[in-house]
Amino acid sequence: FTGEICAFKIHGQEMPFEAVVLNKTSGEGRLRAKSPIDCELQKEYTFIIQAYDCGSGPGGTNWKKSHKAVVHIQVKDVNEFSPAFKESVYKATVTEGKIYDSILQVEAIDEDCSPQYSQICNYEIVTTDVPFAIDRNGNIRNTEKLNYDKQHQYEIMVTAFDCGQKHATEDVLVRVNVKPVCKPGWQDWNKRIEYKPGSGSIPLFPSIHLETCDGPVSSIHTTIELQTNYIGKGCDRETYSEKSLQKLCGASSGAIDLLPSPSATTNWTAGLLMDNNDMIFKFDGKQGAKIPDGIVPKNLTDQFTITLWMKHGPSPGLRAEKETILCNSDKTEMNRHHYALYVHNCRLVFLLRKDFDQADTFRPAEFHWKLDQICDKEWHYYVVNVEFPVVTLYMDGTTYEPYLVTNDWPIHPSHIAMQLTVGACWQGGEVTKPRFAQYFHGSLASLTIRPGKIESQKVISCLQACKEGLDINSLESLGQGIKYHFNPSQSVLVMEGDDIENINQALRKVSYINSRQFPTAGVRRLKVSSKVQCFGEDVCISIPDIDACVMVFQANEPKITISGMDHFARPAEQFERGVILLPDIRIVSTVTKTEHPVDSKEHDRANKPVVLEEMLHNLDFCDILVIGAELDPEQECLELDHVELQGKHLDATNSTAGYSIYGVDTMHNYEQVLRQVRYRNWYTSATFDRKFRVKCSELNGRYTSNEFNLEVNILHSSNSNFMDHVSHMIVEPQFLQSVHHPEGSISAVHNSVVPSVATIVIVICVTILIFIITLGVYRIRTAHQHSSGDNEGSKENEMDWDDSALTITVNPMEKYEKPHQTEEESEEEDIEDEEEDTTSAESDESEEEDEEEEEEEEVIVQKGDKQNATRQEQLEWD
Repeated sequence: FTGEICAFKIHGQEMPFEAVVLNKTSGEGRLRAKSPIDCELQKEYTFIIQAYDCGSGPGGTNWKKSHKAVVHIQVKDVNEFSPAFKESVYKATVTEGKIYDSILQVEAIDEDCSPQYSQICNYEIVTTDVPFAIDRNGNIRNTEKLNYDKQHQYEIMVTAFDCGQKHATEDVLVRVNVKPVCKPGWQDWNKRIEYKPGSGSIPLFPSIHLETCDGPVSSIHTTIELQTNYIGKGCDRETYSEKSLQKLCGASSGAIDLLPSPSATTNWTAGLLMDNNDMIFKFDGKQGAKIPDGIVPKNLTDQFTITLWMKHGPSPGLRAEKETILCNSDKTEMNRHHYALYVHNCRLVFLLRKDFDQADTFRPAEFHWKLDQICDKEWHYYVVNVEFPVVTLYMDGTTYEPYLVTNDWPIHPSHIAMQLTVGACWQGGEVTKPRFAQYFHGSLASLTIRPGKIESQKVISCLQACKEGLDINSLESLGQGIKYHFNPSQSVLVMEGDDIENINQALRKVSYINSRQFPTAGVRRLKVSSKVQCFGEDVCISIPDIDACVMVFQANEPKITISGMDHFARPAEQFERGVILLPDIRIVSTVTKTEHPVDSKEHDRANKPVVLEEMLHNLDFCDILVIGAELDPEQECLELDHVELQGKHLDATNSTAGYSIYGVDTMHNYEQVLRQVRYRNWYTSATFDRKFRVKCSELNGRYTSNEFNLEVNILHSSNSNFMDHVSHMIVEPQFLQSVHHPEGSISAVHNSVVPSVATIVIVICVTILIFIITLGVYRIRTAHQHSSGDNEGSKENEMDWDDSALTITVNPMEKYEKPHQTEEESEEEDIEDEEEDTTSAESDESEEEDEEEEEEEEVIVQKGDKQNATRQEQLEWD
């Protein structure tokens, strides 16, 4: 036994190994693990081992040990773990427009013990089509410049591989936020601002603020400009005629409109080019207009005024010709210019040559003004005030003195007729065929000439005032550090301040306002430009301009309706002193709006129009036109007491074709004046009826009323109509009996009427029928003589008794019976029913009935025109 190996012993603390003997004789043994080995817990082991022989027998009590041998064991790794990222989500922020070497780094770990399996050999982006790349160390970079407007944020998934090519069980999310490059400029404003008519003042930039990117700003200078050069005369002005505007602004009367809208009486502008409905005339260098003789006085006084709107650009060519605005030259034989207003090389020139008959002296003849505005292709308002020898120009309300005055001798007097022209100058002599020359290129409007000087700069400012513009809400809250300035038309606002927040607050208060009731629809461009000064820096921040627009919607169009009694008949005698044409004319205006259905089920249906209540606005003219043959001035006319126009913005013109009332005023004032227009005919035997047509307008014909037609019949009386007068005589007292009497309404009228009527009734009661008839005929003739002797200017002639309305045998109103039956017609029916009881009336009844008759007439007057109620005392009765 002693020669054999019986055991191996391991010396060390709790080694997970054991050694077993395989062959005692050869001494071969095996080292093995007695429990699981984990490389991650311990990568290697070192311990001592000894061999023992069998000694003195199997008990081994006396055996021998070998020398100590050192055992070194390395544990081989198995790739059992996958890579894992240290963070659950990675985040980074980049600025647009830059390429980064590394935006951020991701990192994964592996719990394997060996370098081969514990090291991360590669990273990879799983998400496709993203502008990013990652290297072996986990650094992520962008492959192209990022754009904030294109995409604000990117989300990408990344995985990792260990060197055994085992990838991570869970990919990691990487968020990359893109922030815009800090650009100095205005933020949070809308490019389009919508404006509904009647909205008053609306803010343009309610939440705007300025981004300066933390620049050292010392002051800010901002200009807000409302660009409306292409709308009408440079902005949204009222498109009334120049005459109406001058009346509205309080200018002295007598202005002569040289460029009126074409009509039957003003036909010299019919051949000119017009722009929309704004009474703007375009001159293309080929057109001129002759002003007819008699429109403008031939000899203007030493004081007169020329006003006009002009839009003009630079003239083509190096040596441009004169461009005539207004010219008064010889009609034939010669080419002398007596006075002219023209543009030459962006200068405005006024020529004024006096006649020799005044004084043979060298005197001022040409006046020059050099202004940039003459050639800036924008609308400007020019007023040339002549107070010879001083001539002053107002342009957009600002005064300019002439910089050069050319003196000349007066013109030799001659008997050659003169020709006044617009847009070109008339060459009457020195050419084979008289023609226009020196044509104007540009646009003109509201060209007037007025003998007499314009009163004040206030009137000029009113005439060129703009109805739309910029406004500031609550000026007092702008703050101490803000300076601001408006131009005269309030289309440009300049603001300046040294504090950014104050400027932000001030700009939020800037608003747009349009005070027109029916504004011109369309786009108004807005431009905001800013300059910034910085502390001690040569190169400072550049602020881009704002380009926005105000969209003005179309106003709901008004429908103007004229109504009233459209026919009546009167005896011929009444027409001699004048008959009120339109006693009960009524002018109303309504507007139709489209109502959008609230219920979604009705959404597909057509929108239902809803007529709203009456709306109030002004009118600018009403014409009473004669239908058929014109009035014969020898025997008939339309007339109006001009006292009716006092206190109103109204004027009137009369002709054989009709009567025209014009001026910007309320519908109520137009009604009042129209109700006083009379038709007179002092030779009625040849006339049986007349027809008239009434038509009114707002904004110079932009909105027109219906055509209201009126027919007037003249009733001719004759002695052969004997029974008519008998019936009329019998009926009249009964009519008086059917009317009620108010207290205190008879006074002065009563005293003049009672004796006549009372006497007639007494005679009726005590005489025979033949005597009654004779007395009736006598009374009617007396009434006719009395009526013809009445005052023709009386305002209450329309209330005189209508003898024809009470006839029974012949009823001329019967064929005109219409739904709009007047009160006189309805009373006529009552009269016929009650005529039998008339002859039994007593004297005291007659007095009472006479009072009642007056009261009934008063009721009719009040319904026709409430203004006439105070005029009772002027009534006279047959």
